[in-house]
Amino acid sequence: MQDGAIEAELTAVVVAVTDGEPRVLTIREGSLLPSGPFASGHRTLQAGLRGWVEQQTHHPLGYVEQLYTFADRDRSAEDTGRRVISISYLGLTRQSRASGRDQPGWRVWYRYFPWEDWRDGAPPLIAKAILPRLRSWAAEPAEAAIRRARQQRFRITFGVGDLPWNEEMVLQRYELLFEAGLVAEAIRRRGGDMAEALPGEEMLHDHRRILATGIARLRAKIKYRPVVFELMAESFTLLQLQRAVEALAGQMLHKQNFRRLVEQQSLVEETGEVTSETGGRPAKLFRFRERVLQERAITGTTLPISRMV
Repeated sequence: MQDGAIEAELTAVVVAVTDGEPRVLTIREGSLLPSGPFASGHRTLQAGLRGWVEQQTHHPLGYVEQLYTFADRDRSAEDTGRRVISISYLGLTRQSRASGRDQPGWRVWYRYFPWEDWRDGAPPLIAKAILPRLRSWAAEPAEAAIRRARQQRFRITFGVGDLPWNEEMVLQRYELLFEAGLVAEAIRRRGGDMAEALPGEEMLHDHRRILATGIARLRAKIKYRPVVFELMAESFTLLQLQRAVEALAGQMLHKQNFRRLVEQQSLVEETGEVTSETGGRPAKLFRFRERVLQERAITGTTLPISRMV
């Protein structure tokens, strides 16, 4: 590539929910998201993306929407002479076997962001490791104004004290930890001791940042659009639907409030069948209403997420 030229890379955050866990499709043993350069032979950006995903994972894409464009000059710690713009997409699907030479596979996304899973309450990692190190980082500058700004930033992003945890601030939390030099990507970039990195699997280039953006987008969307149906089987129990939403949000939902919300919005209808696979008494099976499948966009109230502390 000539000096000053710009390359476009297409990157996919492909999400599924399986066995109550949110999973993302990766390549290179979990170190990268499916991606590849936009070539002149690609008819459109989305066609190019679908081609790369299918080539690298043999997994066809269904629902896809553009996520974000990353154009930072230092997106990668390697080959700094290249300027690569990443055009990322969010894809929702149902998990099926991935195969190919690029070592594709499905990874639970909390392996990359263990501090984001609040389904069993606040992760101990936050109080034991993250907040003490962020406090030390915030106290470093000599200027009082910078110290105050840093303190306010980590208090807001991690919901410290009387401030609430905001499940949508996935990207802000990752970028804060990167700036503070606490995640593996930041430590590797400065040539530091990798043993100092917080728990959470590393990804190459800025793919963990792209993944954080995808998680944040999806957590916001499930509050006002029934996109979760893209992740469900044709029929499901209300408990399975609730568990899928909880997996994405990283928080538990109040059972009765959740069911009331689903009923008020007329999102689902009974199939007339039951299943005994739940382990208890037979549970009714539901499906999304036809108009939901056709419209794919219904205005609704926010999910009844109950904070667990």
